[in-house]
Amino acid sequence: MRTSTKRILSALGVAVALSTVVFGFYLWKTALVVSGFKAKCLCSDIFVSGRDPASVLAEDLEPVGALYPLRFDDAKIDYGRRTVTASFWGFAERKAIFRDGLGCTMVIGTTEEKLRSETIPVSTIDARGDGNEIWPDGEMVDTEKLPHSVDGKKLNEAVEWAFRESDPGHLRRTRAVVVVYDGKIVAERYAPGYNANTPLPGWSMTKSVFAALTGILVDGGKISLKSNGLLPQWRDGQDPRRAITLDDLLRMSSGLAFYEAYSSPLTDAAIMLFGTRDMALFAADKPLAVAPAVKWHYSTGNTNILSEVIRNTFGNAQADYLEFPRRALFDRIGMKSAVVEPDASGTLVASSFMFATARDWARFGLLCLRDGMWGKERILPEGWMKYCTTPAPASIYKDYGAGFWLYVPREFRSGEEPCIHIPRDTYHAVGYDGQFVSVIPSRNLVVVRLGLTHTYEEWVWDQEELITRISEAVSGVR
Repeated sequence: MRTSTKRILSALGVAVALSTVVFGFYLWKTALVVSGFKAKCLCSDIFVSGRDPASVLAEDLEPVGALYPLRFDDAKIDYGRRTVTASFWGFAERKAIFRDGLGCTMVIGTTEEKLRSETIPVSTIDARGDGNEIWPDGEMVDTEKLPHSVDGKKLNEAVEWAFRESDPGHLRRTRAVVVVYDGKIVAERYAPGYNANTPLPGWSMTKSVFAALTGILVDGGKISLKSNGLLPQWRDGQDPRRAITLDDLLRMSSGLAFYEAYSSPLTDAAIMLFGTRDMALFAADKPLAVAPAVKWHYSTGNTNILSEVIRNTFGNAQADYLEFPRRALFDRIGMKSAVVEPDASGTLVASSFMFATARDWARFGLLCLRDGMWGKERILPEGWMKYCTTPAPASIYKDYGAGFWLYVPREFRSGEEPCIHIPRDTYHAVGYDGQFVSVIPSRNLVVVRLGLTHTYEEWVWDQEELITRISEAVSGVR
């Protein structure tokens, strides 16, 4: 065989070997993220939401579209230890464990024993009183006695529309709707298998909650919106990330090169949430794509960095940090069901991992509607919600403020442009798969919609239509 032919064959052999190694590496990495997703979601749905595993596997973890790789993944549930372990045919194993008051956490880069040693006190006191008070102070709700300004027939039709399945091939899967008008629940409905006591995931609505929590810390002088050099690794005088401010993180204008997508297990968002021990560190290690405050770019990583910044304000008092959302916010407004889950490093996943009942999500919306007041107590600093609902300067379309959407995102509305029938002062906490807390100050309305509406194929859910229908029922004007 001629020398040149041998060299060509040798080079081809090396290329094939390298390709095999690279393919194997990415396949392994994909398997780990998919196993992490299945273990974490199944754990939370079973031990936080109290759902039946068969329902979760058939709906939430149905292996279709972007979730297709789940069909190759197995899961084992240990009810005694409250754990879920997922793997690809016994390989690429990930485990998630449940802890009281902390929900579920994946065991990555640590041990189950170490995580279980990190606990927080779980309050047994019902912050909503003796249970006989009318919502929001208690749980008593009477939707039969509606205010004169509410058209009960139209309101019922609006809620009925939210649960209607017009296309079996593209299910809406609305699970809960709660409508609050003038501080009272005037409509409420749940899908079979769900009720007023079922904590459901808010996904990115968690970002809005942490925007509110940031306001509490700013008001207390613990942090400042203009603070920069937010993390130790950014404080080198030569590091351009030193210029990133707290305001930049809240307004999605940090400039960090974070790939926000859920179409593949290997996007930054998927790897961070389901394959990483320290999510804030993962996001903080990204280089700048553009200078801070120049370009708006929605990034789940920004809010997990924010959570790390908040954690640092507590120094070594880790338990105080983990309890901060409950003590500073949840207990004060009666959100007894609310829980924010931490990652394996102990940082609360402020971007995505909060659960609460639909009524408790509505309590949060009511607090925002009232500019941070709860009864006679000020929870959020005066004017904080105005800051949160002022368009981010770097946002071209002026559709995002600080932790809140000012228009319904495109994937959850039927028209290219925002609907003209929606009151202009409407704003939203928005989460993956169609989670919404929509606040409409001019109508004195809060609309909560929770569900499982996949958007990877085509548009399915129209939050604008729901708001329009409900607004018409309250005001009589469309």
